[in-house]
Amino acid sequence: MQNTPTTTLGYALFATRWLQAPLYFGLVAAQGVYVYKFFKELWTLILMCVSGHATETYVMLAVLKLVDVVMIANLLIMVIVGGYETFVSRIGLQGHRDQPEWLSHVNSNVLKVKLATAIVGISSVHLLQMFVDVHHTSHHALLWGTVIHMAFIVSAAILAYMSGPMAAQSDRGHADRSAAGRSPGDASRTGHAPEEHQPEAPAVALPAPRRAEPVAAPPLARDPLARDADAEARIRAAGFPARKLLEDFDQNHPRRFDHETVARLGKADFVTARRNVVFVGPPGTGKTHLAVALGLRACQAGHRVLFATAAEWAARLSGARAAGRLDEELAALDAHPLLIVDEVGYTPFDAATAALFFQLVAHRYERASLIVTSDRPLGRWDEVFGASAPALTDRLAHHAELVRLDGDSYRTRRTTSAWAE
Repeated sequence: MQNTPTTTLGYALFATRWLQAPLYFGLVAAQGVYVYKFFKELWTLILMCVSGHATETYVMLAVLKLVDVVMIANLLIMVIVGGYETFVSRIGLQGHRDQPEWLSHVNSNVLKVKLATAIVGISSVHLLQMFVDVHHTSHHALLWGTVIHMAFIVSAAILAYMSGPMAAQSDRGHADRSAAGRSPGDASRTGHAPEEHQPEAPAVALPAPRRAEPVAAPPLARDPLARDADAEARIRAAGFPARKLLEDFDQNHPRRFDHETVARLGKADFVTARRNVVFVGPPGTGKTHLAVALGLRACQAGHRVLFATAAEWAARLSGARAAGRLDEELAALDAHPLLIVDEVGYTPFDAATAALFFQLVAHRYERASLIVTSDRPLGRWDEVFGASAPALTDRLAHHAELVRLDGDSYRTRRTTSAWAE
């Protein structure tokens, strides 16, 4: 139990981050100044060209000035939006069609590297201006301009080199803290200990969770995930039954398939936004393939993922309940921002097991993400979860992307084609 005065003091200190908000609005005003400067320079250039007084050197220098203003404005945008998102409060642009690509994975390390890169770009423009106007620039200014520019390049390279190990160490530290907070029994339930330590589920006769063998990484040229050792470790720990990529999905097979939604989900922004994904369709239409592929993308984005079938999750939660550790199990699963529940609907559950699934969904509601695959629409989940279905589907679908896949079984189609040949 936390000390209330200490907690209050911590909340008060955390609230002081809002003191930075006016600073970012001040930078917005500075952005307006640069907009004014840009159009002033542009208007001057137009007048000089129309009057015929603009030489080639003048036009080149004027254009470089415009580029310089735009790059500084870009730097301001990154500081304003990225800094506010990182240090003050979430903006909540996940899913917005105009969300910048870099904002989906922004953090302090990424922000520092991007700012350093932007400064190098601005310095490059300034140095180019000096060389274009070399006849009016002293050798002393050229020398120091080059030295300062090289210093920026070296600093950015060092910062980029250091940010990788720092991010990996942060991710490993998070995993170590999560593991330290669990007892050995908890570790066995999260799949990092031999199966013989897992408590059996006496309440229901369900298949024991299967242990997926580590999937061998394909060649580096094919799978960029293999280049990231930390992502590879997360993939192996996730328990995927096989390695499936979005690029390998046969998009022409399902008769109805929302390509744009799946492509957007492939950015893994839904995990950061704590949203859910539900794939619904007949057997063999690629639901598990897409669920695993999104899980791989989430691992690549730095998130810990755990995969199991609905029957396996039922056995796991039933075992935790039988051991009197259900609350601890649900809390331990919080270390995984994304859980994947495959094959909902293939095995109906009794009321007690359905209640466990409701507790899982309710516990993660607006706190973490779920990917669920099912052979039937949410309106028919009462056939699987009985009386728990309405409350369960209400929480699952509230912040969810529902992707419908229609078509014949891909496996059956391939088998039929093989017989035909």
